[in-house]
Amino acid sequence: MTEWDVKKLRILRTLRDRGTVTATAEALLMTPSAVSQQLTNLARQLGVPLLEAQGRRVRLTDAAHLVLRHAEAVFAQLERADAELTGYLRGEAGQVRVGAFSTAVPALVVPAVRLLEAGDRPGPQVRVREAEAAQAYELLSAGEVDLALSLAAHAPTARDPRFTLLPLLADPLDVALPAGHRLAGAPALRLADLSREAWIFGGSGPWSEITTAACEAAGFVPEQAHSAAGWTAILAMVRAGMGVALVPRMVSASERPRDGVVMRVLEEDRPYRHVVAAVRQGAERGPAVARVLTALQRAAEESIQQNVRQNVEQHGRQNAEQNAEQNVQ
Repeated sequence: MTEWDVKKLRILRTLRDRGTVTATAEALLMTPSAVSQQLTNLARQLGVPLLEAQGRRVRLTDAAHLVLRHAEAVFAQLERADAELTGYLRGEAGQVRVGAFSTAVPALVVPAVRLLEAGDRPGPQVRVREAEAAQAYELLSAGEVDLALSLAAHAPTARDPRFTLLPLLADPLDVALPAGHRLAGAPALRLADLSREAWIFGGSGPWSEITTAACEAAGFVPEQAHSAAGWTAILAMVRAGMGVALVPRMVSASERPRDGVVMRVLEEDRPYRHVVAAVRQGAERGPAVARVLTALQRAAEESIQQNVRQNVEQHGRQNAEQNAEQNVQ
């Protein structure tokens, strides 16, 4: 019977994910020679070649990919076993390491922690690590976090056997306008109405892609006047009249734009960014992770309800302003 060595299989999987022996060694705190030796021993144990030379690098053979397809099921089962054992040893307490992008921390993670603390039973200890949305799956794969909040745009395919994904919410994107902008009080504002405006968004990365994609879907390519990665800087430039920006509702709720910035809800072409929670496949069955996921779902539901209330309130204010203008006329 073929001998399957889980430790060596993890090294093979890391090589597939990281691409080079050197990067694999760094991720696993090993030397490159030790990585190569372990994979050579695994190939000997399995009786199939796992690597082949490709210039100065190596690539996985078809046999290696076949082995990993079956190994993923093993890893998922081990995650489930580890989760159940943790639940047995620690009860439903324990520790859950959560990786989350910056705006998800105040909007979802902090409310979820408060819900856990307010429960009748002791909740798991949540340790938060702020990380870019694109880092989520790398951190999960490396075992550095147990649960990660990311954007659906960065998610691997649904067929990726390493992760379980749970949709949390569709976060609406509102438009931040300077208070004196000609469209600040316009009725039924559409994204297309801002096609000739100067825009403020990141020079690269997810927010650049989200802004560009939303504007292109509305029929135009945004003219980038200024580049910034932080919301404080973006809103400060909007306040100064330097341009307009798309801002996620989660950001406007936490940043609380001060006087000088008008947040407008878009109508027909309102874009969204989709927030998901991700865990290593099988880990979602662990009591502690399951409780944190449930708390995050509740926090997301409350956020959605708050968005609905804000939308209704804004439409109410706009209708009142329009009626006032008509009365004056």
